Amino acid sequence: MITETQYARFDALKLDAGETLRDVQVAYETYGRLSEHRTNAILIDHAFTGDAHAAGIDHEGKPGWWDNMIGPGKAFDTDHYFVICSNVLGGCRGTLGPSSIDPATGKPYGLRFPGVTISDMVRLQKLLVDHLGIERLLAVTGGSMGGFQALEWAVAYPDAVEACIPIATTARHSAQQIAFNETGRQAIMADPDFLGGDFYDKKPPARGLSVARMIGHITYMSDESMREKFGRRLRDRQDFSYGFEIDFEVESYLRYRGSQFVGRFDANSYLYITKAMDYFDLAAGYPSLAASLERATSRFLVISFTSDWLYPSYQSQEIVNALRSRNHDVTYCELSSNYGHDAFLVDIGEQTEIVKGFLAKCTREFRGLEARQ
Repeated sequence: MITETQYARFDALKLDAGETLRDVQVAYETYGRLSEHRTNAILIDHAFTGDAHAAGIDHEGKPGWWDNMIGPGKAFDTDHYFVICSNVLGGCRGTLGPSSIDPATGKPYGLRFPGVTISDMVRLQKLLVDHLGIERLLAVTGGSMGGFQALEWAVAYPDAVEACIPIATTARHSAQQIAFNETGRQAIMADPDFLGGDFYDKKPPARGLSVARMIGHITYMSDESMREKFGRRLRDRQDFSYGFEIDFEVESYLRYRGSQFVGRFDANSYLYITKAMDYFDLAAGYPSLAASLERATSRFLVISFTSDWLYPSYQSQEIVNALRSRNHDVTYCELSSNYGHDAFLVDIGEQTEIVKGFLAKCTREFRGLEARQ
């Protein structure tokens, strides 16, 4: 399936920071067919470095970042569901962000782009869903930062969400999670090529962005998965170099990941999106997390993974306990995996069966709704 990225534009978007963005473009892809009564739509929210290309093959031959979960017969079965994925506000893959042209100057915004939040991202997604003529989503889901957005949808737009599936996520960042993000940001801003964010017509801050990605990638894997994949194996040598060349396979892997990332991601988007993640707190403005979730009317499927130390299971359990304290319909599954935080992207066997069953249950209610219309 060759996919096409589509674009929608909106006149204005009011931000939590108080500013208003004008002429806001959002990139998105869709898979499957929308049903007659528009009750089979599922919104996929991507994680930090993802984009709108969630499934299928693009014109460069690249598969979508969740292609193993979206498609005919898969967890999000496009023979039955209409699946939508959009690039987040502040991103660099077709949606308005710091690398976009500022109409006031004719140059990329850079750090003049206003600060954004997870709720700003979701507010733009709501405009897109309305634009597509969908009043109520069958489900909204995502892993990691995608889970932040899914939770925000359930609380901010309770009448627009039938089911919420947050995966490998949290309702707020811990100090450790903020610390990892700040370390990445400092690596970027310390690069001499960063130039206060105004590097677009010059050499990009590749060294800083590469190091930031290396730091992040370590947190996505588990100790066991790294031990199995690399161990202490040497790379193309029989003995140590006794210098600072690449000795170990894991060093080579991280450097490759870092250099690959530089070619597809904007350093300023890294700063803005990680800051939005750190700002996110579902309980902000409420007496408690349970009180914030009291607004939600959707049913929930919460999934975590045993080896995920970036978003450990206790954070998912906090969400589940808050939901249960308000008598919400919630199913919780902690899946066994050695892949760490990346498990939601790669270890999809059990995850697929659980999601399939959950969505089938949700769909039966929508079929009843269609019959009454």
